[in-house]
Amino acid sequence: MKIALFGGSFDPPHKGHDAVVKEALHSLDIDKLIIMPSFLSPFKKGFFADEKHRFAWVKKLWGNLEKIEISDYEIQQKKTVASFETAKYLYNIYQPSKFYLIIGADHLKTLHLWQEFEKLNSLVEFVIAHRNGIAIPKNFKDLNTKINICSSFLRTNLDSKDICEEITDEVRKYYTNLQKKNTISQLQRKNMQERIHTIVQILDEKKAEEIKTFDMSGQDYFVEYVIIATILGEKHGLALIDELKTRLKAKGEEFLNIQTGNEWSVLDLGDILIHLISSEYRKLYNIEELLQNLKNLQNS
Repeated sequence: MKIALFGGSFDPPHKGHDAVVKEALHSLDIDKLIIMPSFLSPFKKGFFADEKHRFAWVKKLWGNLEKIEISDYEIQQKKTVASFETAKYLYNIYQPSKFYLIIGADHLKTLHLWQEFEKLNSLVEFVIAHRNGIAIPKNFKDLNTKINICSSFLRTNLDSKDICEEITDEVRKYYTNLQKKNTISQLQRKNMQERIHTIVQILDEKKAEEIKTFDMSGQDYFVEYVIIATILGEKHGLALIDELKTRLKAKGEEFLNIQTGNEWSVLDLGDILIHLISSEYRKLYNIEELLQNLKNLQNS
C-alpha cells in the first residue's frame, strides 16, 4: 500500500489546504491520503479553534472524497505529537511500500531540526507544497500548488474568500464569537487590574505594610485575587476597613462579607479577598506560603 500523510492545525482549514489535498490525490501515486489535524502543533504555542471543531471542519471538507481518511490519532493524544511518532504509528498499521509526508515549503529551513529527523527521513519521502514563492530544492518531490494563504490572516479577516465555501458560515461564526470572548476577557482582566491597583493604593496611602497580591485565577480557589497587608494594630485595621468600604463602594464594589478581629480581618468582595492581619499572626499562619504552594501544586 502507498500512503501519504497531510497533517496540520487547520485553524481554520482553507483553500490552500484544499489545493494541497486535491493536487496530492491527482499527482501522487497513492492508495490512501491520511489527513490528520493536530491537537497542538509542535511549531505553535496554542490553538484558537478547539480540536473538535477543527476535526469536524476537516471531515466535512474532505471526508467523503475517495482515497481519503481523516484521522484523529494526534487529537486523541491530547498533546503535541512529533511527526516521527505519527509516522511510526501509521507505518505499524499499514506497512506501506511508499510513505509520503506532505509539508509546506515554509518548513524546509528547519526540517533538519525536527525531532528524530533521521529516523523520520528513513520512514517517509517528503513532498513539499509550494508556499509564498519559497524555492524548493530539486532533491525534494513537490506539489504543483501556489499557496499564499495564512490561517492567522483568515482568523482576523473573516470576510476573506480563501475560507472554503462548505464551512464559511461555521468558521466565521466560530471565530467571531471567539473574538468577542477574547475582547470581553481582556476587558475583564484590565478591569480586575484596575480594581487591584485601587485597593493596593488605598492600603498604601493609609500606611498598611508589606502589601502583597496573589493572582489565583485559573487555580482551584474560591476567589481570583488575594491581597494581604499588615496592620499596625486593631485601630489601624478598623480604620483601613472604613476607608476601603467608603472608597470602594463609591466605585461600585460590593462587600459580600466582612469579618473583623483584633489581629485579623477579612473582606470578601466576591472575586477578591483582602486579609488585614497583624505582623505576629502573619508570621504564625503564613498565608503567603499556603497560597504559593497551592499555585505550585496545581501548575506542576
